[in-house]
Amino acid sequence: MELKVDFAKYPDGLVPAIVQDDLDGRVLMLGYMNRDALQRTLKTGRVTFFSRSRQQLWTKGETSGNYLELVSLAVDCDQDALLVRVLPSGPVCHTGAETCFSATDEGPLLKRLEGTIAQRQNERPEGSYVASLFQKGRPKIAQKVGEEAVELVIEAMREEEQLFLEEAADLVFHLLILLKSRGYSARDVFEVLKKREK
Repeated sequence: MELKVDFAKYPDGLVPAIVQDDLDGRVLMLGYMNRDALQRTLKTGRVTFFSRSRQQLWTKGETSGNYLELVSLAVDCDQDALLVRVLPSGPVCHTGAETCFSATDEGPLLKRLEGTIAQRQNERPEGSYVASLFQKGRPKIAQKVGEEAVELVIEAMREEEQLFLEEAADLVFHLLILLKSRGYSARDVFEVLKKREK
């Protein structure tokens, strides 16, 4: 992979590297790379940065085991910043959070929906539709997914665009509940799709 990066633009030869989750698009962290860090990243397939505090190369995850597996690298139009798309093998932030920006960012909608579903499953608040589905068990949840799929197919044959989109949303929502009932998340499905992409 040939990347033209203008390391000389910065006095210390370090360019900012924005790290993004390849599966869900979340920005995970910001690091800095010099020429050696970039070369090691490309050679090993695991993201390596230059630590400004320790003044040395460090591969993310070498202590924690939470590596960043490289998917792709892109350079911005000024050739002085990198976008690093990765598959993280665990939490990225040193605090244990999935992303270094989690304190101020609620994350993507899908992740927030999954969080709400998990909360309803665990707490079972009275009057909650999601909690009532979990109470009835997986067969009922699976049945609801089937019903929503049929309703989506019916709306696909009509010209009511809004109803079609609403039924599609209902199907996705109930699918997330079914996945959770089996101990999975949308991320697990994305990983299967990612493998099929190749």
